[in-house]
Amino acid sequence: MSYRAAATSLPTVFLPHGAGPCFFMDWQPAGLWDRMAAWLSGLTKTLEETPRAILVISAHWQADTFTVNTQASPSLYFDYYGFPDHTYRLSWPAAGDPELAAEVRKRLTEAGLSSSEEGQRGLDHGVFIPLKLVFPEAEVPVVQLSLKKGLDPAEHLALGRALSPLRDQGVLIIGSGMSYHNMARLRRGGADVDPDSRAFDSWLAETVALPDSARSSRLMNWASAPGARASHPEEEHLLPLFVVAGAGGEAAGKKVFEDEVMGSVQSAFVFGA
Repeated sequence: MSYRAAATSLPTVFLPHGAGPCFFMDWQPAGLWDRMAAWLSGLTKTLEETPRAILVISAHWQADTFTVNTQASPSLYFDYYGFPDHTYRLSWPAAGDPELAAEVRKRLTEAGLSSSEEGQRGLDHGVFIPLKLVFPEAEVPVVQLSLKKGLDPAEHLALGRALSPLRDQGVLIIGSGMSYHNMARLRRGGADVDPDSRAFDSWLAETVALPDSARSSRLMNWASAPGARASHPEEEHLLPLFVVAGAGGEAAGKKVFEDEVMGSVQSAFVFGA
């Protein structure tokens, strides 16, 4: 695959990946994840061209340095527990892209960011569960890139900026997480939406709609936002948003999807569209 200039610059996307293999099993109440599944299934229709490759930053992989999966044929890593047997037999045979993996490392080096490579770890459920809906035929090569332990906001915004030129080479950069991820409150259930979730989601929508410099300043101080720590006791499910925001360039981002699931607001955001 040749990473030359594409016809258009692709956007960057932060998407909610749901709970475990939620889109591929019966759930109670029935239909709980249907709206999110439908949005994921229609995501490619919003793109002006089919990506040459996909680069995914998942909430479910942290490493000592930013680490790139270099496999030509990655397996799947079923990193969820206690779900029906059939969900451990799901398949999604997307090819890897060693050339893109090398290009990612080159970009990080040029930006002064250290990186490593990984040749054994499979694609985790933050990758294959949502992308099995987005690209059901697994026709586009996929490379996974880790978060960096410590979850420093500045480092992940810088990571996104280093990756941004790949958008002009036909690479779709996806951050896979959840805009609200307080598992204790999600498990509690209930019909009412957690007010902290609604407050934080409103702050996120307002923040991503700002130009890059103002957006980055607010994201750097995200923990002081209304409902922030109640929504993310740990921030690994939020940091993929920082990467795609950094990669989105100067233009304002926008919320493109919102759902209410298990007492939380869950949203998707697009940058550079």
